[in-house]
Amino acid sequence: MEDYLAAALEEKDYTFLPVALADIARARKVMTKAAKAAGVSRTSLYQSLSTDGRTAFETIAKVADSLGYKIKLTIRRNK
Repeated sequence: MEDYLAAALEEKDYTFLPVALADIARARKVMTKAAKAAGVSRTSLYQSLSTDGRTAFETIAKVADSLGYKIKLTIRRNK
């Protein structure tokens, strides 16, 4: 699952990150736990983590945290 999440970020398709988190939460059967951690209903979380959703960064961060991930920014070094 970590490779799947990393691939989502490597592609720089940032709309895919929420979808990838939703896929991981569903695969682990923890969508309800993730929704509680994000402070939203399960239905709202499904909607916001869909391809049509407009997910707030706060929601993404809370869902990632509930799945055991830490969002980390690093300085990109030019080649």
